[in-house]
Amino acid sequence: MSKKKTAVIIPCYNEAQTVTKVVTDYKKALPDAIIYVYDNNSTDDTAKLAKAAGAVVCTEHRQGKGNVIRSMFKDIEADCYLMVDGDDTYPASSAREMCDFVLHGGVDMVIGDRLSSTYFIENKRRFHNFGNTLVRWLINTLFRADIHDIMTGYRAFSHDFVKTFPVLSKGFEIETEMTIHALDKNFYIKEIPVAYRDRPSGSSSKLSTYSDGVKVIATIAKLFEEYKPMVFFSLVSLLLFAISFAFGIPVFVEYFNTGLVPRYPTLIFSGFMLITSILMLVCGLILEVVVRKHRQLFEILLINSHSEYEQKKSHA
Repeated sequence: MSKKKTAVIIPCYNEAQTVTKVVTDYKKALPDAIIYVYDNNSTDDTAKLAKAAGAVVCTEHRQGKGNVIRSMFKDIEADCYLMVDGDDTYPASSAREMCDFVLHGGVDMVIGDRLSSTYFIENKRRFHNFGNTLVRWLINTLFRADIHDIMTGYRAFSHDFVKTFPVLSKGFEIETEMTIHALDKNFYIKEIPVAYRDRPSGSSSKLSTYSDGVKVIATIAKLFEEYKPMVFFSLVSLLLFAISFAFGIPVFVEYFNTGLVPRYPTLIFSGFMLITSILMLVCGLILEVVVRKHRQLFEILLINSHSEYEQKKSHA
């Protein structure tokens, strides 16, 4: 068998203060891996320093972490992809263990779990702590999962996952999208606790607490609708039915007591809500069938992608 190839992929935007150390640390931890740094329109010397440290440097002109990950997944061929941020917050000491789970353990996505380790001690941004906890609760509740760290940027992926993952997010909501996609498509997920250290003094986070937080919540709602339409539209249908019931019952009680319907607008509104409730339920049923068929097609795509890659390696 040919030797399995590992790629360390590092999306960067203005990380000149830390990128040299990050590249150097991961070259030591994974000496056989190729280190890729994708510069996302940095205005400092990030690209120059990364190249001097021994990384393969590429440029992604479309701003946003999601856009960078999309190009990385599209361009790079490897058996294992280790994604890490360029801000030196994740320890290279966990890299070998994470990659081994992918290369030798059949895992499709290894999640570097900060929240079960030192994150809440090291992180100084209070709303980031709250945001991570809220997102974790939402994902685990809506998708019946037990993932401890949804938004970590420290992950290892298999080739199968990378080449069949449709990157739609453009910004920091990409990690949430990855997690939901892996859960929905039944990929093998494993979490390991990793130490987290806050950014060094002088290094600033590119994550906007409020605007990016809203985008993450909106992404969860959108993906919940797309991946679990029956549950989503059933909840909407139930809400509309409750409104119809609340407005309609007094009108019917009055009619049975007096034989009169003096509040026609209320009766019409109640009927409209009831019809809309039924339509939402029907939409959920139809979309659930569509989603089920999509999962079947995805399985075929996954099998074909895996077979093509194995054939390509055998001829290499």
